[in-house]
Amino acid sequence: MTDARRPAAGLHSAAEAVVVVLAAAGDDAAFTELVRRRQSLIRSLLRRLCGQAALADDLSQQTFLQAWQRLHTLREPAAFGGWLRQIAVNTWFSHLRQRSPAAVAAAVEVAELADPLPVDPAAALDMDRLLARLKPAERVCVVLAHVEGLTHPEIAAATGWPLGTVKSHVLRGTAQLRLWLEPSHSVPL
Repeated sequence: MTDARRPAAGLHSAAEAVVVVLAAAGDDAAFTELVRRRQSLIRSLLRRLCGQAALADDLSQQTFLQAWQRLHTLREPAAFGGWLRQIAVNTWFSHLRQRSPAAVAAAVEVAELADPLPVDPAAALDMDRLLARLKPAERVCVVLAHVEGLTHPEIAAATGWPLGTVKSHVLRGTAQLRLWLEPSHSVPL
């Protein structure tokens, strides 16, 4: 690819939609720029969903690999952020589906046997550990709503779930977090 197709100021200062168009046309440097711009956001989202830094790194790589392979299917370059977020959420769900049911059941059983930790309002709370205790569907909806700042319709679009289901997951997950954060309750970790 020639540099004539790139903005004069370079990819670093170009509008994201322009960089997306260049990357979709096969420009490796443009896609590298997209990864640079979005990698910490995607990794942070996946870290909150899975609760493990190393796994979040692996899932982030899978997310960007899928994005590179499917970038030509993106119809609206300005929608890249939401499209990438949807790939990340789907990558996480795919990871959950690939785990054996026995391993998931064992992890839940071990977590249920853990000693509860009393919540001290003055102490710093580890929200990632609390989020990890939520059911996966509730966790993704709570993270997308309260961390990513998405609206319920945007969450429905990102997950492919009906709007009512998204609202229920956000409501139940948020209520559970509030219950755990009350000083009179214990937090199962």
